[in-house]
Amino acid sequence: MTIQTEKLMQKAIELAQQGLGRTSPNPPVGAVLVRDGNIVGEGFHPAAGQPHAEVFALRAAGGLAQGAELYVTLEPCCHQGRTGPCTEAIVEAGVSRVFVGAQDPNPLVAGKGIERLRGAGIEVLTNVLNQECRQLIAPFAKHVTSGLPYVVLKSAMTLDGQTATLAGDSKWISCEASRNLVHQLRDQVDAIMVGSGTVVADNPRLTTRLAEGGRDPVRIVMDGSLSTSPDALLYTQSSAAQTVLVTSETHTEAELRPYRDAGADIMLVSQTAGTLDLLTTLNELASRNLHYVLLEGGSLLGGAMLRAGLIDRLMLFVAPKLLGGLGRGLLAGAGVDSMSDAFTLKHLNARKVDTDILLEGEVLNVHRPD
Repeated sequence: MTIQTEKLMQKAIELAQQGLGRTSPNPPVGAVLVRDGNIVGEGFHPAAGQPHAEVFALRAAGGLAQGAELYVTLEPCCHQGRTGPCTEAIVEAGVSRVFVGAQDPNPLVAGKGIERLRGAGIEVLTNVLNQECRQLIAPFAKHVTSGLPYVVLKSAMTLDGQTATLAGDSKWISCEASRNLVHQLRDQVDAIMVGSGTVVADNPRLTTRLAEGGRDPVRIVMDGSLSTSPDALLYTQSSAAQTVLVTSETHTEAELRPYRDAGADIMLVSQTAGTLDLLTTLNELASRNLHYVLLEGGSLLGGAMLRAGLIDRLMLFVAPKLLGGLGRGLLAGAGVDSMSDAFTLKHLNARKVDTDILLEGEVLNVHRPD
């Protein structure tokens, strides 16, 4: 694989990122057409029902697509959905060679698109920046293979492993650059999930606040005992985003009415030993096309989700600060008894964000396919 090949696929990845948070239930995809060493067409998938990235790139190239090379982050589709199969558009345009980042995990495609192109005499090279392209479609892959959303646990902690002081103060552990990065992520996900303790302690809005604007994701509150106030900002603040209150099915309509009146959408699930049915909750969220969920708090919910095997990725901002004593840890609840049973991460990455260090990695668990 040449450096130029990687650069062009990286360009396709950057194009695909423009569709993050806008394409559900479809994956974000980017495409670049190159002829005689020059880019002649670019495209990305902007939203479900709209043309796919390859089609936008082909339209931009026009007649220059004949004999060109196509760089696309995801295997071109070969089935009729809300739009036509991209493989046929590529064949008809006379593209000579296709570079694919990741194979489509959708059983309707899953290698068939590549086979169709090769059958038409088009040279296809696969797995170009494969890990980066797979990460780009991780929420789509998780849902299409398991029926569940892709969940990212995001938190900030001090060097001595605390997410808040013993009194509950957590503003601010992370630096401004880290917080801005979180707002960029909020703009890309389908939903943000928090526990009732976070709402009671912080009364957050969970909106996207970027200088250039942004989109608010759906806000999800896990509150089995209805300990949050119906006057909390999540329920009452004006936002285009919906707030979903997930609570116990044992509550009466009279108890739920104040939350409905505040504008919350109520999701009722079973509750055992004070813990809401997390798997049922995630299945229901996925059925609402919420495939990319950012778990922002708190420690009880985070611990329960991890032990249930429902967290796919960890995003942890570590700040150069020490509390110097007791505080509040990242996860609560009964952990594993043996180090051999500890949850492990793969594809671990560390990078600086101003004064903080951001640690990211995939959590190995039973609900996420390899």
